[in-house]
Amino acid sequence: MMKAILLDIDGTLTNDKKEITPETKRVLMKVQEQGIRLVIASGRPAKGIEQYGKMLEMDKHHGLFLCFNGAKVIDCQTGEVLVNTTMEQELVTKTLQHLKQFDVHPIIVENEYMVVEDVYNCMITDKGRTFNGFQYEARMNNYLLKEVSNLASYVDFPLNKILVVGEPAYLRENYKAISAPFEGKLSMMFSSNFFYEMTSQGIDKGAALQSALSKLGIEAKDCIAFGDAGNDITMLQFAGIGVAMANAQEEVKAIADEITDDNNHDGIAKALLKYIPSLQ
Repeated sequence: MMKAILLDIDGTLTNDKKEITPETKRVLMKVQEQGIRLVIASGRPAKGIEQYGKMLEMDKHHGLFLCFNGAKVIDCQTGEVLVNTTMEQELVTKTLQHLKQFDVHPIIVENEYMVVEDVYNCMITDKGRTFNGFQYEARMNNYLLKEVSNLASYVDFPLNKILVVGEPAYLRENYKAISAPFEGKLSMMFSSNFFYEMTSQGIDKGAALQSALSKLGIEAKDCIAFGDAGNDITMLQFAGIGVAMANAQEEVKAIADEITDDNNHDGIAKALLKYIPSLQ
């Protein structure tokens, strides 16, 4: 019996315009009316997830937000923080210092701000379009940008995640060198072609879901998960049914139980209508 639907946001729940399509919304609302929980699991901070939770009225149905790839888990209805795993301060400093050797641009979250070192120095080209990576991430998640001269010396407060922004080809060529000093100390993964994410060791969507859902009496076999990027792999492996979007990265498709239509053509809705006949 299906008890939870696990959803990535970008490239999965939302189309390329960052919208939930009407058919996908209709099906997800109907899912909740049948007592099935929604869990939005994203690399985004809570502020970047809340807008979609409101659209789907998850606060009325005990939905969960899984933020920063699982470093923080929040109950939508009560606002209670169920999980909050932060990085060791010494590792944060060493990581930010290490990143200076590379042509990449870290972002950290502080209250309502995304904090960076040079607001105008983060131009990225991906899929034929060029944009400022800092502005893209801040706007998408409803944060203000704040500039400091040196992130490594600025950060003296708990962090859930360091987000590394870089040109797609450069990140693919250099992510192993970026990661090397922190193997076994941090969890590191791609969440898009131009985003590489760093969190505490052992943090990933699958582990966070195992912890959070077990407390609610929900087993992995009673879940279906949808994703498209590298940080979704553990979530798809965790769920009884792991579904990759047609637009997913090849390594995600390789481990999925099924591939559905893409994020622009109601892939989530089509798969749910197949697996939960009562939604028809």
